[in-house]
Amino acid sequence: MSEPASSPSAKAGLPPGSLVHIGSKTPHTAAFTLFQYNEQGVAERRGATLDEVTAPLPEDAVTWIGCAGFGDIRAIEAIGARFSIHPLTLEDILNTQQRPKIENFYRYIYVVLKMLSVEDEGIHIEQVSIILGDRYVLTFQEHEDDVFDPVRARLRAGGGGNRLRREGASYLAYSLLDAVVDGYYAIFEAFGEDIEELEDELLERASPQTLQKIHEKKRLLIQLRRSIWPLREVVGAFERVESPLVTGITPVYLRDVYDHIVDLVDTLETYRDMVGGMIDVYLSAVSNRMNEVMKVLTIIATIFIPLTFITGLYGMNFARMPELSYPYGYPAVLVFMLVVGLIEVWYFRNRGWL
Repeated sequence: MSEPASSPSAKAGLPPGSLVHIGSKTPHTAAFTLFQYNEQGVAERRGATLDEVTAPLPEDAVTWIGCAGFGDIRAIEAIGARFSIHPLTLEDILNTQQRPKIENFYRYIYVVLKMLSVEDEGIHIEQVSIILGDRYVLTFQEHEDDVFDPVRARLRAGGGGNRLRREGASYLAYSLLDAVVDGYYAIFEAFGEDIEELEDELLERASPQTLQKIHEKKRLLIQLRRSIWPLREVVGAFERVESPLVTGITPVYLRDVYDHIVDLVDTLETYRDMVGGMIDVYLSAVSNRMNEVMKVLTIIATIFIPLTFITGLYGMNFARMPELSYPYGYPAVLVFMLVVGLIEVWYFRNRGWL
């Protein structure tokens, strides 16, 4: 066992299955939540101890154990030993830079996906690991904040129509997966509003800051694509997996999640095309603005060329110039220059250059 680290290079030379935290931030201390439920009732324990989450499971209930924070690797090891989780799975849980995937270990099914949330500084991407076993579900995430509150509320709600309480552990795993995917819609709505505002800014007052915002959106779309595209394969494989752990009506509902992900992927591709087109629009706007400036400057220079010729002609220091002795020569030349300038402006306007 090694100390928590942040870079994948920290695992260089270590044997497979070595438990090393890989992530961009310092891991939080592990916090546990425990739900045990059936049709008759639910028992909830916030701030559960390690002994409580590794205790024997009740025979007549489904157990959901949530672990938030990877600051205590020994706790992860203890949970892995209690539920016979393969060391490679534990290694993947601690590596928060995993690609969304699904693995069938027959005793359990392991799913990795990305949970998205909106924060003040932008969109936060966090890895969530779900392990579906016989009558239990384990979830591992980096922080306590998540999108699972609607699932918890449904567990607490009573009544005979509560399908979540009535179905098995696989339906709980589906519900958690569905909650994560539903969270994507809020992200996409916020992203779509940002794109609309960026389009208005691009058409009204494009600036270098606008181009910077476009590149930020482009980088964010790349991150979203890495999180969502593989999830389509994950849910499809989850729906088709041949395992006694996936029971009841769960495959039907997984198919619905798959449809949602396909819809999100289509929306994602639309946003990619829009952001890519924004760069072309920005370059065209900058080019058009430059052309307008050059056109104005060219017209001004063209107007003043004949006027400069006239002033240069009468600026020559010859002793005998007939207009020099004319008493109204100076105002006459000024009027002539004004007439020449007006004729040029009239000509340019008729040609559509002004």
